[in-house]
Amino acid sequence: MKAFPDTSFLCALYRFQVNSPEAAAYFAKMLGPLEVSTLLLYEFRQAVRFQIRLHRHDAAKGYTKAEGLAMLADLKADLVSGDVVTVPAPWPEVHLAAERLSELYTDASGHRSMDILHVATAIELGAKAFLTFDKNQRILAEAESLAVPL
Repeated sequence: MKAFPDTSFLCALYRFQVNSPEAAAYFAKMLGPLEVSTLLLYEFRQAVRFQIRLHRHDAAKGYTKAEGLAMLADLKADLVSGDVVTVPAPWPEVHLAAERLSELYTDASGHRSMDILHVATAIELGAKAFLTFDKNQRILAEAESLAVPL
């Protein structure tokens, strides 16, 4: 089954959290590489950098610099090895799909822009499943007939 992840899946894969064992198990049993978009990679990397900044200003928040840099290095290693691959997304079509999703679902369910863009990307890439631990993204993906196996 071709599956497209969101940032919550990547975070669980590259930083230990409650969903990490489930993310790691899914990743380990995949028959091919994990396909991601450049937008997803940007959001993940930006989120990690932001968490490093949060921690620097308040040690009770975010990630240590060492932890954040390790996350980014682990992702880079998976990209180099081919365990994670960037696939080209048809951005004009993704944006049209995102607009449709926004119009259909945002008022009722309160979806954020990046969440809509990730689901729209999955749809336009022909994914059959969406990998997320985010409740609201699950709702959106399922409304669009994507399986959410996690």
